[in-house]
Amino acid sequence: MSEVKLLGTGSCVPEKIVTNDDLAAMMDTSDEWIRTRTGICQRRIVTEETLTSLSVGAAQRALESAGILAESLDLIIVATLTPDEPLPNASCAVQKALGAWNACCFDLSAACSGFVFALHTAAMYIRGGAAKTALVIGAEVLSKIIDWSDRKTCILFGDGAGAAVLGASDIPGFLGAAMGTDGAKGHTLTMHERDIANPFRTRWLSEHPVLEPAQSLSRFVYMDGQEVFKFAVKRVPESIGQLLDQAGLTVADIDHFVLHQANYRIVEAVARRLKVSMDKFILNMDRYGNTSAASVAIALDELMRSGSVQNGDYLVLSGFGGGLTWGSLLFKMII
Repeated sequence: MSEVKLLGTGSCVPEKIVTNDDLAAMMDTSDEWIRTRTGICQRRIVTEETLTSLSVGAAQRALESAGILAESLDLIIVATLTPDEPLPNASCAVQKALGAWNACCFDLSAACSGFVFALHTAAMYIRGGAAKTALVIGAEVLSKIIDWSDRKTCILFGDGAGAAVLGASDIPGFLGAAMGTDGAKGHTLTMHERDIANPFRTRWLSEHPVLEPAQSLSRFVYMDGQEVFKFAVKRVPESIGQLLDQAGLTVADIDHFVLHQANYRIVEAVARRLKVSMDKFILNMDRYGNTSAASVAIALDELMRSGSVQNGDYLVLSGFGGGLTWGSLLFKMII
């Protein structure tokens, strides 16, 4: 069984900055209202960029950081719920743009936990011998699925992409995972797709008049904010605790926590429950907002480029969101 280590990271965000004041000019809100409730001051929103272009930009930076050529990749996974198109999938579009012709490619959908789930999947490929080098991307263009008249949701989200390269190693860098799902509570974060409208379904409905066709369903994101908050501050500390128990470590051993950047209050509550100083948590939601599957990936890249990560440091990555899903990963840095 091969060991796994983190080789490099990258990120790419749109040029357009949308501030809280910009949103206040569009709806009944204010910079103070948004900042005090979320910690978000601005977000990046696509204008000319696409999910593919953001993913490729993040991937190129990650490959450069890792010192890896695209042709060396065995696996590409893109975690997203907002691909440019259903077919071909996002990972295949990235493969084409990079010229990564030797890579097996697929997408993974786990909302805000997506990058963590995809990173774990890639690590298992490498551990099992099915791949030696993997590119994992978390990318979202959430601005196309947000109701821009709903101040409860549109203030939260932004667009962007982050990437990481994993590789086989003789020294263990990936030390474990604690993952979970609660589909029974999936209704707290939803976005409906098109209703079934094939001719056979239409005929069946006409023959069953007691069953009325479903009303047109919203294709925008709906979120029960209070339930998501309660879910996150319970499950994230639990999964981190399970992860550390597996590795025989304590929270005091961890040098850096990279959590999904959903809301400052959530990260603060998790830190309080873990009894860990906020100094150990990277925070960038003030500049990017909640970028769903891209969130942990962008934050990880910022951490790795900050110069604060040393050889032998322990990193915990944790994502949580729609599904409901959650997961935490433990890495030891081999530099």
